[in-house]
Amino acid sequence: MTRTGSPRLLREINDRAAIETLLRSGAMTRAELEEVIGLSKPATAQLLARLEEDGMVVRTGLRGGGRGPRAQMWAVNGGVGYVAAVALSAELIDVAIADITGSLLAEHSVPMPKENTLRIFRETVQKAAVLAGLSLDALSHVVVGTPGAVDPATGHLGFAPHLPGLEAVDLPSTLRELLGTSVSIENDINLAALEEMSSGRAVGLRNFVLFWPADEIGSAVVVNGTLLRGVTGGAGEIDSMQVPGGRYGDLVDSDAIVALAAEYGISEPTGLEAVAHALNAGTEGKAFLTALAHKIALGLANVVCVLDPELVLLSGAVAHAGGETLCDLVAAELLKLVVPRTPVHLAQITAKPVRSGALHSGLAVAREQVFGLPQRS
Repeated sequence: MTRTGSPRLLREINDRAAIETLLRSGAMTRAELEEVIGLSKPATAQLLARLEEDGMVVRTGLRGGGRGPRAQMWAVNGGVGYVAAVALSAELIDVAIADITGSLLAEHSVPMPKENTLRIFRETVQKAAVLAGLSLDALSHVVVGTPGAVDPATGHLGFAPHLPGLEAVDLPSTLRELLGTSVSIENDINLAALEEMSSGRAVGLRNFVLFWPADEIGSAVVVNGTLLRGVTGGAGEIDSMQVPGGRYGDLVDSDAIVALAAEYGISEPTGLEAVAHALNAGTEGKAFLTALAHKIALGLANVVCVLDPELVLLSGAVAHAGGETLCDLVAAELLKLVVPRTPVHLAQITAKPVRSGALHSGLAVAREQVFGLPQRS
């Protein structure tokens, strides 16, 4: 049976298709848009006129057409919404502001304070907004990426004792009140995984694990295309997992890596520097990296045994310092511990993966608010 929609519903569907196309592809001519969304020339012209009148699209200049006339270009109006992406760590509050098209307008960061964290947080976001030429109330949505996890029942941040002043409050409600706009909070490693799904090595994958050894020490689990958060938001918090040798986090944090490197004659002040040095340290360096890969695989084996994912991605500064060499060694050690033959590769997103993931998450919310576009992932 053929189903037909009302003229209003069809217009809304076509409008969303046009907006999605322009967001994905950037400025286009009417003819180019017409070809992609499959409408007639008059219908596409009416659509663009309607969206322009509503302030959703703008004219962005002309494109030369060879011997023919130049064609008008159209783009989504970035000014209909703005988002802030915030990455919190023990060292830094890092903020980016973008318009609804994803164009980066401003960046601002400050060291994580020892006290008055909430006040400094608000001031940092406000400063970033000012640098973008905006006030706080112009932000459509703010996404905060943080170590640990927010319990949906209480709003309290758990698994993150190194973030002073944030653990004993209903964090989502507090930040919404501070900033005067909608706020969502997501685990930092979950955001890195979402970014890999959006534009990294996990595009198109339905089941994978992103493992972050050292630094934050955690994982993100995606099952059937959905990020697994758990009842209290703590899914993937592997720091306290028990493995041969003790608590997993104590085996793969920076201090443990420094100590392990010293056993092989490599003396560096941080785990990151030890791993980077080992790549060019000959036999001793290879032996150290193999020993480190074994420790990483001890925790990873527990996750792989339960989930049997398509892929494991290693992310974070230490993982990227070790590169595919460390990934290959981890894969080899993993094969000794588990039955699944899961490949291990390096995460593709290296530039601020948490903040980038927060930005894409914020854009998805803002686009649903403004355009009615469905959120994905």
